[in-house]
Amino acid sequence: MLKPSEATAPSTTETEAPQRAPGKVGRGVSALVTTFNEERHIRECIESLLWCDEVLVVDSFSTDSTPEIVRSFETVNFVQRTYFGSASQKNWAMDQTENEWILIFDADERCTDELREEISALFRDGRPEQDAYTIKRTVYFLGKIIRFSGWQRDRVVRLLKRGAGRYPNRRVHADMVTRAPAPLLKNPMLHIMVEDLVIYARRIQKYSWWGAAQAFREGRRSGVPEILGRSVWRFLRTYIFQFGILDGMRGLVFCLLQAYGTYTKWAYVWSWKINTQDGLEPNLPVFDDSTATWEGLSELNDHSS
Repeated sequence: MLKPSEATAPSTTETEAPQRAPGKVGRGVSALVTTFNEERHIRECIESLLWCDEVLVVDSFSTDSTPEIVRSFETVNFVQRTYFGSASQKNWAMDQTENEWILIFDADERCTDELREEISALFRDGRPEQDAYTIKRTVYFLGKIIRFSGWQRDRVVRLLKRGAGRYPNRRVHADMVTRAPAPLLKNPMLHIMVEDLVIYARRIQKYSWWGAAQAFREGRRSGVPEILGRSVWRFLRTYIFQFGILDGMRGLVFCLLQAYGTYTKWAYVWSWKINTQDGLEPNLPVFDDSTATWEGLSELNDHSS
């Protein structure tokens, strides 16, 4: 996979054509999974979604055995595309699916039997009443559920009718914009968020870089209020006001990591402002500025405003 700083804008020459598998006849739901180096998780994720009419995996040129594992499923469609952020990847991927409805998962997430039955029930007597639905996530941190620290309210729009939603143009932490309210389903998906703390700490640093790049691109400023104030507030908010203290040692470690990520993000922005004054351009990830990726977003914003 190209490093973000080495990547170029999306083009047909660097994106493999989907390997299409025979479709199923049923609910008209395409499951979409995005992945990069997820050999530990991808098999279980796919197996939890095989009830859908189509499963499409969009891989960011993994260097482990992820592609081989995905290709071992004869009914799963597989495509590779350079990664320009979760929002870009998912928007592009939604346009590659075959069915009217789309169910979005990451490789470290699982569809439970209860969630599958609830979604199936929406289609049992025709089509769902709404155009989009929100799904709760049960988050696992080192083998145990995180009950607080802000994750007790973790919910994401992941089931939608084609054209009913789009991710905004952000490199990280982009929440889907829908043309109408997306009611909450009763049953959650599972999110195996952290199994290895070293890997997760690296992910925090990567997200901080991406978030800083977004802020720098938008002309945001950084100083003591951002670097110190936002970091301290992030810890207090998650550990005290969102009851992370009740998650024990996991809560403490988790909340400190979130505060560290906030500190790193705004320290990056501050340092880049200093560097540009000295004629040194920052090393930013490449953003997806293709109009096709973000097509329809302005109309959705008009509906949701």
